[in-house]
Amino acid sequence: MSDDRTDSIALSALQHWAYCPRQCALIHVEQVFADNLYTQRGNAVHERVDTPEVETRAGYRIERALPLWSERLGLIGKADVVEFTPDGQPFPVEYKHGSRRKSARIAACDDLQLAAQALCLEEMTGRAVPEGALYYASSKRRRIVQIGPALRAEVEAATAAVRALVAEGRVPPAVDDERCRACSLIDLCQPGALADPAPLHALRAHLFDPDA
Repeated sequence: MSDDRTDSIALSALQHWAYCPRQCALIHVEQVFADNLYTQRGNAVHERVDTPEVETRAGYRIERALPLWSERLGLIGKADVVEFTPDGQPFPVEYKHGSRRKSARIAACDDLQLAAQALCLEEMTGRAVPEGALYYASSKRRRIVQIGPALRAEVEAATAAVRALVAEGRVPPAVDDERCRACSLIDLCQPGALADPAPLHALRAHLFDPDA
């Protein structure tokens, strides 16, 4: 893919968007970021796989920090690890901090990012990538993810949504829910102050006028 392409979407943006569209816009539109304990743990987990390296083990070729792209979707990024079988079949492995016991929301975001890597690898290698894995550093265990039609459709939809978000240059309103507690951007986002006041106004109206 040409380096001068200006509308390429970072693979990480899909995970950010799936978790919270406002978080995605703050990072990829406003270009702001901040660390917290969770991001620092993530950085520590990625320290080894962020260094490009090729290793051969039991006939498998293991590539770390492998650049990825998709001309069709306009995606660009890198895979933490891609394991190639002796016959050249790619198997992406995304590293995450913590254990396999993640919330359904976070697990779905991780699955989406991994599936996007798989679609890139398919285009780059001409080989089908029906599955990959998420490796959780705390438990030192993998979770195999099937890259099926529904997940592939989610990648397509998320890519289009992120591209529209970036093109419009807009930042969605804050929501102030359980996602905010673990977000490193909470101080920059100010969800408590900026969340849509409509639900609160509706509650007040009901309290003071039950027929409202």
